[in-house]
Amino acid sequence: MKNIIKIAIIGLGQIGNYLYNELKIKKKDIELKTGKKIRIVGISARSKNKKRKFKIDKNIFFSDPFKIINKIKPDILFEVIGQSDGISKRIVELALKNKINVITPNKALIAKHGNNLAKLAEKNKVSLEFEASVAGGIPILKTIKEGLATNKISKVYGILNGTTNYILSEMENSNQNFSDVLKKAQKLGYAEPVNPKLDLNGFDAFAKVRILSALAFNSKISKYKCLMEGIEKIELKDIKIANQLDLRIKLLGICELKNNRLFETVHPCLVSKKSYIGNVNGVMNAVITVGKPVGESILQGEGAGPGPTSSALLSDLISITKGEVKNPFGVPVSKLKSLKHYNVNNYINSLYLRFEVKDVPGVLSQITNRLAKFKISVKRIIQTPDKKNDKATIVIITHKTSELNCNNCLSVFKSNKYILKNPTLIRLLN
Repeated sequence: MKNIIKIAIIGLGQIGNYLYNELKIKKKDIELKTGKKIRIVGISARSKNKKRKFKIDKNIFFSDPFKIINKIKPDILFEVIGQSDGISKRIVELALKNKINVITPNKALIAKHGNNLAKLAEKNKVSLEFEASVAGGIPILKTIKEGLATNKISKVYGILNGTTNYILSEMENSNQNFSDVLKKAQKLGYAEPVNPKLDLNGFDAFAKVRILSALAFNSKISKYKCLMEGIEKIELKDIKIANQLDLRIKLLGICELKNNRLFETVHPCLVSKKSYIGNVNGVMNAVITVGKPVGESILQGEGAGPGPTSSALLSDLISITKGEVKNPFGVPVSKLKSLKHYNVNNYINSLYLRFEVKDVPGVLSQITNRLAKFKISVKRIIQTPDKKNDKATIVIITHKTSELNCNNCLSVFKSNKYILKNPTLIRLLN
């Protein structure tokens, strides 16, 4: 690679603007570590004059980002727009076709188009790096691709979304309900101010699960429809009852090989307060890999925000600037396996079921009889009456049962006039 590395940044939102400033501040440090000089030659965003935290050089601003590729042809392009399609996809494809190295934190883009973009990068002998797309500043992708390269990984799981982890932790600590804590998270910048839906419904974590499973199992990014649940239905009541049971609720992303079939899921889990994962709180992320011969490996750190994300982006920059062109997924795309899908109906868990019911005789026996009919056995019952309103909360912890039994059973409760709303279901981590 040349002695002077020309860099372009497309997207100057919170992360792109922070990255721009970091590149200027850490210029000497990067040059010392790589032996190459770096120069920002082009930046682009929707607005040239928008007020930003860090001032930009308007002399290198392009209102049309495609002109940066066609006119200046940088050596490395940072795509920090964040769309799964549209301009994000077009700019990355064009850069790779023009033999420009690409670095992106865009998990939605990689989870949807990673297979084809990796093929394009390999064909043009350039790098496509996306360390910042999963778990912010935690170097989990490099760890799987390099540090654990000769291990046979069977499972990767953990807390992959700092927003939801903060909300669940803060509900427990502050005794406030979901909507109040969400507002607090938005004020602090941990949740999107306008539409935090993709964090809350599990989609953000699920995109990361898809990337992790491709790297861990040397497989193509899967397109299977999978079990994905967020935290919108978790109430303060559930946090308090979990506390009584010496448990905590965490939104976990899980990918594993079950009988050589790929299983990927994101859903809330009840975990022991004594477990490692049960003590990862606030905006922290933690990723646990299970493999042979290494056993369990754990990486923990801040998973979101411009600081940790820029840290991972600059790590990728240093790798590329040193002249290291690698396969984006660790092995050539042509060698990636197409794994068969594990049937989610066979997924086995103990369950936490919370019923809000009318306080009338016989309701509990109706519930337990219905559970027994679907081969779901009861391990523990907690009953809390609300005499003032003639209601009661019934929490049932079950023995292990299949997802199929669980879904069939819960659908029957919808027609019971004594059950006031759909039961809340949380799975216990196996």
